[in-house]
Amino acid sequence: MLSRRLLLSLCAALLLSPAVAIAQPKDKVAISALPFISTAPIFIAKERGYFDAEGIDLDIKVFNAAQAVAVAVASNDTQFGITAFTGGFFNLAGKGALKVVAAQSREEPGYNFVAYVASKKAYDAGFRSPKDFAGKSVAITTVGSSFHYNLGMLADKYGFKLDSVQMKPVQSIPNMMAALTGGQVDATILPANNALKLEADGAGKIIGWVHEHTPWQLGVLFASSKIVKEQRPLVARFVRAYQKGLADYAAAFLAKDSQGNRMVGEKALALMPVLEKWVQPKPSIDTVKVAANYMDPQGRLLVKNIYDQLAWYQAQGLVDKSVKVEDFLDLSFVKGHLDLPKR
Repeated sequence: MLSRRLLLSLCAALLLSPAVAIAQPKDKVAISALPFISTAPIFIAKERGYFDAEGIDLDIKVFNAAQAVAVAVASNDTQFGITAFTGGFFNLAGKGALKVVAAQSREEPGYNFVAYVASKKAYDAGFRSPKDFAGKSVAITTVGSSFHYNLGMLADKYGFKLDSVQMKPVQSIPNMMAALTGGQVDATILPANNALKLEADGAGKIIGWVHEHTPWQLGVLFASSKIVKEQRPLVARFVRAYQKGLADYAAAFLAKDSQGNRMVGEKALALMPVLEKWVQPKPSIDTVKVAANYMDPQGRLLVKNIYDQLAWYQAQGLVDKSVKVEDFLDLSFVKGHLDLPKR
């Protein structure tokens, strides 16, 4: 009898043990993204198991233009997206398809992200400053893209007419690089990793950085309105995993010494295999020292800037006047958002 009782007790203990507990199925979730350093927190969170820990089986679908990232979410091909604001994003959000839930990249003074790149021919002919885009031809992805907005901010700041710039939409980042290399345009605007490669190849010359001229809230993490409405706990778990990736990224790549110089050390080296796996072109540690852009470690947004962006796109006739930021902005998943508009 004693042996039987002991055996039953041992069986009960084993059944209750976490080691033999029946594993709960993970929620299968997909995110659309670009293969840039600015997507690194997602890559980090996936590779370090932060999504797994939240019960999420994450599939990352890579695209080559921001508009395609937003369309993938709006069409329910993915549940989440992470990329820059565009006119197309605002139009889809205005139709009720998308909800912004956290920040991604922003152009912060002192942190390189997007560069103005002149062709070698244009540079040799005297095109040396972002103030001199008037009369130049420029490769962008699409009309209404973040690159279009970058040029619009420059035009407003330095007093040249935006329609004096010959914008040539070529649909993707690789095509923009090819257009500059092939001498089809005088300039383009590229994420740092891509811009540095063109410069290293001798095909172009970086003539400035966006953060030096027009800082702004460039990128966001967003979700389909459907999943935010119907599965808020899942969205909250996703954001928590993302924030862990953000924190790791910030600790590795954003620290500066008392003189304002980047301190890229062991934490950065530990994350290089993740960046080398996902980021294109494949970055080196020397590239990352220059090209690791700023992201708020908690995913907090510069909220008023989103209102400013939407107003610009509407003034250009690229977004319907009926679209309102309040319709697509959900500030409840991240605490302490910044620069809230005054009521």
